[in-house]
Amino acid sequence: MGRLVYRGRWTLLALSLVAALLVAPLALSERAVGGGFEDPRADSATAARWSAEWYAGQSPDVVVLYRHPAVKVRDPRYKKAVHDSLRGLPAEYVRGMVTYWTTGSKAMVSRDGHSTYAIVTLKGAKRASYAAVAARLRTVKNLRVAVGGPVPVQAELDGAAAADLARVGAVAAPVLLVLLVVVFGSLVAAVIPLVVGLLAVLGALALQPGVSVYSFYVVVFLGLGLAAEYSLLLLRAFREEIAGGASNEQAVAGTLATAGRTVAVAGVSVAASLLGLRLFPQPFLGSLGLAAAGVALVASVAALLVAPALLGVLGPRVDALRVRPTPVRRDGGRWEGVARRPVVYLVAVTVVLVALAGPLPGVEFGNADHRALPAASEGRRVAETIERDFARNALSPIDVHVVVEPLDGTAVTALDVRPITERLERLPHVTGVETAGLSRPNRAVRLAVRHDLDPLSAQAGDLVAAIRSAAAGPDVRQVVVGGPLAARLDLLAGLSATLPWLAVVVCSAMALVLSLAFGSLVLPVPAVVASVLSAGASFGVIGWVAGSGFLGLAGPLDVSVALLIGVVAFGLSVVHQVFLVSEARTTAAAPREVIIGAALLVMAVAGAFAAAGIAVVRLLGVGLCVAVAVDAVLVRLLLVPAAMRLLGPASWWPLRAPEAPAATPGVHEIEPPRETPAPPRERRPLTGGRPAITVKGRPAVFGADTDPVPVPAEPPQPVWVKVAAGRTRAVRADPGGAGWTWVEVDD
Repeated sequence: MGRLVYRGRWTLLALSLVAALLVAPLALSERAVGGGFEDPRADSATAARWSAEWYAGQSPDVVVLYRHPAVKVRDPRYKKAVHDSLRGLPAEYVRGMVTYWTTGSKAMVSRDGHSTYAIVTLKGAKRASYAAVAARLRTVKNLRVAVGGPVPVQAELDGAAAADLARVGAVAAPVLLVLLVVVFGSLVAAVIPLVVGLLAVLGALALQPGVSVYSFYVVVFLGLGLAAEYSLLLLRAFREEIAGGASNEQAVAGTLATAGRTVAVAGVSVAASLLGLRLFPQPFLGSLGLAAAGVALVASVAALLVAPALLGVLGPRVDALRVRPTPVRRDGGRWEGVARRPVVYLVAVTVVLVALAGPLPGVEFGNADHRALPAASEGRRVAETIERDFARNALSPIDVHVVVEPLDGTAVTALDVRPITERLERLPHVTGVETAGLSRPNRAVRLAVRHDLDPLSAQAGDLVAAIRSAAAGPDVRQVVVGGPLAARLDLLAGLSATLPWLAVVVCSAMALVLSLAFGSLVLPVPAVVASVLSAGASFGVIGWVAGSGFLGLAGPLDVSVALLIGVVAFGLSVVHQVFLVSEARTTAAAPREVIIGAALLVMAVAGAFAAAGIAVVRLLGVGLCVAVAVDAVLVRLLLVPAAMRLLGPASWWPLRAPEAPAATPGVHEIEPPRETPAPPRERRPLTGGRPAITVKGRPAVFGADTDPVPVPAEPPQPVWVKVAAGRTRAVRADPGGAGWTWVEVDD
């Protein structure tokens, strides 16, 4: 494959450019608005659907808050001003309106009597309809007007998110470019991950256009992260091939034969694991899973085709405009402690991870609402004013839809549900039950149950359960309970029921791919356990940050943000695990530098989100930084190597351990290398960068580095280690540890 890619490198690059230009308009099309969190099978989803279809004009899309400092709501002039304004709204955009004067509900009047609100239900595409009537809603004579509600709040959230994205881009772009140059070693090499990442993002978005803004973030973060990791791995292998005297074609072929296999396994592992999100019935989560799996596969394909083509074109010039010396693989050093004290590292890191996961059981989950907006935003001010000055939970009563079967066949009325109403009124913490609507064609009555409980409290959940059990009777055909409180409880119940199955599917997929790729039934065990510990620790820290108010976040932890963080962090963690196992099997990869470098790049972009104005966006940035740091450092570079060291050769059961494991203790080492003497070497000067000496008649290349290295009291004999297809290397420390020398020989 490598030679085919090299020979068609210019064609591949040209086709990639054409494809990017063609799919860019589709990929960058308008993002879908929020929604899709509900389980279509849940009662709350059915209630929401009935509210929109059966009770015209009573779905709270827009809430218009009115106030006069001197005139009270009962004044006829107040009513005239409000109704004149609402009647002027175009019928093509508005389905209906509800006011205090049309319902007589005292809950729609403030305690001081000077404020009231109207509920406006929109037609068609609600975002577009709201934009068409927004200015007219605010045009009311002699009254102060503020507009809020679900549609305006979502519009404010999306607008603020777009502004935050521009602000974050201005901060992150220069930081990311500098880090790319530093991590990849040269200005030219830094272009490769940008090209691969751009193609991955555009390709994934083109395969699934119109995804939600959350899926868009997943595609961007995961696409850039995977592109950086794959490009680092391939570049490292390519540099070693070139340093060994290979031609450009040979270097590309050798790179794909070694590092390319690792990239392919990693891409399949990530995609197979993340497709488990399709188990959730919520459309949002299914879209998220497809987007994540798509970008994982597209990133792998781009890394396996476009990156080698670029390397084949550049050749040694990939290190042009170098800003630091080209990194050279080290077969020893700073991770020796993991090999010498694996039990200590294993226990210590496990204790730290469990401690970090401590706050997780107390985390409250929910959906983003007005509290995610800045305090000065209009939508948030409207919601907080109504919560403060009106009856508690005035805008979020518990919706109870009762489908009755009148005995005499007459049209349904509120009297038909009077027994149920009386039972509901006797429930603890219920402050009132009102008839909110009648649907005579469907013989249904809609009740609004008002209460004085905190919607996030356990008592509120008990109240919903009590309503569902109490609302029954001999003449009742069906009772459906909905509203924001019931929707949140149904969401959490659905997630709790599906999460165990998701864990089984995801862990099984990861274990199956690792087993098939590396021929071991034992290696997946520490990988799965480590992933569980990593996820628990990350979400424990994120939950503590969200609950402490450190980021100015009020309310529950947004489920969409939590899942976004989890998907990106898990995708990168699977790649890290594949790199570690590949390194243990063959030294054709250098996972420590790759993992740390890619983690720094993702954290640089995520950290820039701390400058966002929306609290949940700030939480997204901090959460990604925490999750990536925990997995990259604590789990993949300390915990997993310690576990593999303890398992020793058993890690590769039922196959035997690698014949030539890396001589580096710690990350690279599964079992101690055999102490075999180095073959005799004939030393001659190098000529023009080409091998001028041979070892046992085979071409050889010598190299040296002056970085200090630790030297044991009794230095062992150099050990020959397979470093690439058709190449073996031996490394020996110089006297006194002033540096080290290596020699590579063709097999």
